Amino acid sequence: MSHEENIAVWPATRLAQAIRATEISSRELLDVFLARIERLNPAINAVVTLDLDGARAAAVSADETTARGDALGPLHGLPTTIKDAIEVGGMRSTGGAVELRDHVPAADAPVIARLRAAGAIVVGKTNAPRWSGDLQTYNEIFGTTNNPWDTTRVPGGSSGGAAAAVACGLTSFEIGTDIAGSVRTPSHFCGVYGLKPSFGVVPQRGYLDHVGGGTTDADINVFGPIARSPGDLELLLDVVAGAPPENIAGWHLDLPAPRYDDLGSLRIAVWFDQPSCPLDTEYRATLQGTVDQLADAGAKIDDAHPPIDFDEQFGVFMAMLTSAVSVSFDAELREAFGGSHYQWLVNDERRAALRRTWAEWFQDHDVLVCPVTPTPAFPHNQEGDFLSRTTLVNGEELPYANNIKWAGVIGHAGLPSCVVPIGRTSAALPVGMQIVTPYLRDREAIRTAELVRDILGGFQPPPMALAP
Repeated sequence: MSHEENIAVWPATRLAQAIRATEISSRELLDVFLARIERLNPAINAVVTLDLDGARAAAVSADETTARGDALGPLHGLPTTIKDAIEVGGMRSTGGAVELRDHVPAADAPVIARLRAAGAIVVGKTNAPRWSGDLQTYNEIFGTTNNPWDTTRVPGGSSGGAAAAVACGLTSFEIGTDIAGSVRTPSHFCGVYGLKPSFGVVPQRGYLDHVGGGTTDADINVFGPIARSPGDLELLLDVVAGAPPENIAGWHLDLPAPRYDDLGSLRIAVWFDQPSCPLDTEYRATLQGTVDQLADAGAKIDDAHPPIDFDEQFGVFMAMLTSAVSVSFDAELREAFGGSHYQWLVNDERRAALRRTWAEWFQDHDVLVCPVTPTPAFPHNQEGDFLSRTTLVNGEELPYANNIKWAGVIGHAGLPSCVVPIGRTSAALPVGMQIVTPYLRDREAIRTAELVRDILGGFQPPPMALAP
C-alpha cells in the first residue's frame, strides 16, 4: 500500500498534525480521498454527492493560509463528508427523501459552520435512509449502501454512509445524527468510533427529517462525530459542542474534564443480559472477553445496572420516538402515531424520573458498558417495514425493533455514549460496545474509550480499504 493510501486511514488528529507540519498539503490530502472515493465508493455507495470545485478551491485557500504562517484552526485543511440528513449551504442535501431531491440549502447548519470555522473542507454528502428512519441505509434517490466488511450486509443506519466512509478512508471524519442509535449502530457495524453526545450539547438545527425541517431541534436526537480514534471524537466534540447560535450571547458550555485517568481508578458496571433482548452468542462472548481484559488491567468490574424496568423504559422511548419522528410520516400515519401533547408531557415526566434514577445510580459507578445491538451487521433486508421485519439471533427470528432497544434506553435518558470497536467475529465482522457515562460527562466516555483502545488496540480498516 502506498504512503498516500496509508494516510487515508490515519486518525483526523494525525492528519491535522501532518498538515500543520507541512508533511502533506490540503490539496494533496484532498486528492488522496477523491482517488479513493473513485476507486472504492462504487462497491459500498457511501458518498452520494460531491462538490469538487468547491472542495478544490477551499483546499487551495487552506494551503495559502498555511504558507502565510497564519493561525490555523484545529481542523485546518481536513476534507470531510457529511451525512445527507444535515444541511450544507450550497450543496445538495436531501435527507434521503425524494421530496428534497433538488434541495440546496442557502446556509450551513450551525454544526457545519463550526466545522468550516475550524478549517474543515466539506467535500460531499454520505447516504442515509429516507428521513433517517431505518437501521439500514438505502433510499429511492441513491440506492443502497453496503457494509465495507461484507457488502452483502448493512452498514447500519441511519448514519450508514458516514460510518462506511470513515471505515474505508474516504473522509477525514464524519458527522452523523442519532435518535435511536443512528451514530452508534453504524459505528458498531463498521468497526469505527462514534459518539452520541449528551442531549442538547450540540445544536441540531439543519436536521432534515421532513420537508421544511431543520428550524427546530428534534426530541431525543443528537448530532455526533464518527471517526477513527477516540482523540478524533474529542477534537470534534470541542469544535461542534456549544449553545445554538441564538443563545450564544448568554449561554456557555463547559463540559467537565474526566475525573479519572487510568483503569485502576475506574468503576465499571456491566449490563449485557436482558431476557427480552438476547444477544448473539459470539458477540456476547466478545463483550465478556473485553470486560475480562479490563479487569485484568485493574478496572473494578461490577455486574450491575440502574434499578429500571428495561422493557417499560423502552416502551416510553418508543412512544416519544414515534412522536418525535411523526413529522416525517404521511397524514394518516402521523395521526395514528404522533400521539397527543398531553401524552408526551406524561412521558416526559416519566423520562425525568428515569434521568434522576440514572444520576443517583452513577454516584456509585463511573461507567456502564453494554451492547449496541443484539448482533453484528446483518444481511440486507428491504422487504416489509420496520414493524414487520425480523432479525436472526442465534437461529431465532426476533423483532427488528430489538436492534434499537439498547440504544433507545440510553438515548431516551439523554446520556452520552461512546461506541468503541472491540473485535471481530469468526465471520470477520467488527463489533463494538457502548460506553455510557453520566449526563454531561461526555469527556469521560471518550477517556474510557481511550483506555479500552490501549488494551484492545485501535481502529483496523476493512480489507477492501487496504487493497492495492
